[in-house]
Amino acid sequence: MTRAEFSLRERDRKRLIKDRLVRFTVSAGGVGVLAALVLIFVYLAMMVLPLFSDAKFTPNVRSIEIQAAQPIAAGVDEYGENVFVLSSQGRLNFWSLTEPSQTPVLSQQVGQASDLFAKTLPVLGWYAFASEQGEVTLFKPHLDSELQKGSRKFSPHVTELSAPVDLHRQGYRLEKFAFANDGNFTLVGWYDDKTVQVRWQDGSESKSFTFSSRIPRLDQMLLTPDGNTLYLRSGSDLIVAVKDSESFTVREVVDLSQGQAEHSVTNIDLLSGAYSLLVTYRDGLVSQWFDVLKDGERSLTYIRQFHLASELQFLLPDSYRKGFYSFYINGTVQNHYTTSEKLVMFERAYQQAPQLAAMSNNETYLVAVNEGQLDLAVVDNPFPEISLSSLWQKVWYESYPEPEFVWQTTSASEEFEAKFSLVPIAFGTLKAAAFAMLFAVPVAVLGAIYTAYFMTARMRRVVKPSIELMEALPTVIIGFLAGLWFAPIVESHLAAVVALTLFLPLSTVLIGLLWHALPKAWTGKFANGWHAAILMPAMVIVTAVILSQSGNIEALLFAGDVRVFLAEHGIDFDQRNALVVGFAMGFAVIPTIFTIAEDAIFSVPKHLSDGSLALGATPWQTLIHVVLLTASPGIFSAIMMGLGRAVGETMIVLMATGNTPIMDWNILEGMRTLSATIAVEMPESEVGSSHYRLLFLAALLLLVFTFAVNSLAEYVRQRLREKYRSL
Repeated sequence: MTRAEFSLRERDRKRLIKDRLVRFTVSAGGVGVLAALVLIFVYLAMMVLPLFSDAKFTPNVRSIEIQAAQPIAAGVDEYGENVFVLSSQGRLNFWSLTEPSQTPVLSQQVGQASDLFAKTLPVLGWYAFASEQGEVTLFKPHLDSELQKGSRKFSPHVTELSAPVDLHRQGYRLEKFAFANDGNFTLVGWYDDKTVQVRWQDGSESKSFTFSSRIPRLDQMLLTPDGNTLYLRSGSDLIVAVKDSESFTVREVVDLSQGQAEHSVTNIDLLSGAYSLLVTYRDGLVSQWFDVLKDGERSLTYIRQFHLASELQFLLPDSYRKGFYSFYINGTVQNHYTTSEKLVMFERAYQQAPQLAAMSNNETYLVAVNEGQLDLAVVDNPFPEISLSSLWQKVWYESYPEPEFVWQTTSASEEFEAKFSLVPIAFGTLKAAAFAMLFAVPVAVLGAIYTAYFMTARMRRVVKPSIELMEALPTVIIGFLAGLWFAPIVESHLAAVVALTLFLPLSTVLIGLLWHALPKAWTGKFANGWHAAILMPAMVIVTAVILSQSGNIEALLFAGDVRVFLAEHGIDFDQRNALVVGFAMGFAVIPTIFTIAEDAIFSVPKHLSDGSLALGATPWQTLIHVVLLTASPGIFSAIMMGLGRAVGETMIVLMATGNTPIMDWNILEGMRTLSATIAVEMPESEVGSSHYRLLFLAALLLLVFTFAVNSLAEYVRQRLREKYRSL
């Protein structure tokens, strides 16, 4: 018999090569996806971590010797190149730090040694000397530079003004004074007869007011820049006087020590913006106070405190932000931010505490004056307002009646303090996802059960691809229709829309009961699995009837206007609300849940259901106890995939809500989500700013949440598969 020369060796070798190539490609793709996810996570983390870093303080960057006896004020420009120092003798000297010299660049006499001294907030830059006779001279140093041949040349000057009003009182000696200059001058003086008098310019008219009560001891006077609020401190008692049209009224007298003798007050300072007071106590405690509106009346209220060391020498408030520097005997410098209650910096910067310190308006340079020497320090403090407490806990902001969760990043006011609580937008994300899933899960899962188990194959071949095609519909189109078409319908037919959520399920049950009540001779003409074709027209009719009766429903149940009824019961209504988002986003999520759940149910082996039916179980018993249990891993995965899609949805919530970061489960009010916040605010945020990095933190939260949801879904799916594998 002839031997056949036949071998598969060559073909097997090619197949082996192809298998290895495909295996390598698939493995490389999987590893690449994981690597991409890790890189995205690392990149987001790198953008977020600097938010929680400490400030950097670099002392003695520049240092020069100066001649200044008893300095009482100083300033530094925004380049850290030039400073001025004002002495108690009234001598104002300007010094260059880049070109040290034994003599100042400019020296000018602006007051006398016997004069009294006062100043405004450093950012305003006004100072004043007053004689005992009440003559007041105001001046403002300017640290200007001129650009000459590509370099800056220091060209300082001083603006001097004679106040249009003075504090002269015949026969009385001025002992303390304060002033404000916001276009109209306001002066306040305390005289040797222990009376306090305020004088101000109202247009071209000069006005004055004298307090009827004498103040035997006055340790400190502060006047807000607008001249409308006057603080008079006597020991630990603070008199708060506010300006009326023609006078000042004592609004309240506050015990700053709050009845604790060990907390005697040594000094008060105005925080940036002049809305808050920083109160320094003898034991080193520092507290913040500001006005709070309660029951229609404003009162100075204790807000928070900072426990500093008893060796505290003085405080220096920031120029614009709500923070302050504290200087100690041993030369240590600390920086606290009031709103976030964050210790931003702790540095042993000097050998001993300086006599005084000043900060540039851009808060980049700090100059310290100590025993005839100027020391310049560079401050890198980019994110003092960010802390875990400011992001996730209630914060008491200035002018707010109580601590709240607030997300507000922009304002028209220059004195605005950004508010970065992530709680409202995280809450909005969960709220939008919850209402969307509340609508989508029952519809999608029940629809998948009917399509996979009861519907005829012919109808299923039409229905399933049609629903899957819905997933390809751009979400921007759904959001557009929801915001501009569906939201007005909900607003004008609110009672009917709410009634539909109740009557549509009931009508479905009633139609089913009516169908079963019909004679078998009639219903037998329709094949099983085609009932949906009969039900859908009936539901359309029910929907049309209820919508047409919206006015009658409102008249019957809500006295004619459901929105007025809601307002009377304290329920707010926004046109673009969570109800609209629930329907619109649910419509977008339904295809995802339906497709995966339907495939899981349809993939249950046929012999399982046939065996159950053969043993005498009804179709419903087979569905509940065999099919759904076997398909439960896939159904759970479908719901988790839909939840992940709802949490990350951007365009629908962006276009179908009012994008208001409020915390209210009211379904008739809007919300703002993390993804919508990123989409709206990222183009407007300054690169590298706190706002910019917080948007990356929002993206990181979305990534972590999605990863957690998918991990949980996979874990539960595996457990369910192991549990029901025996089926």
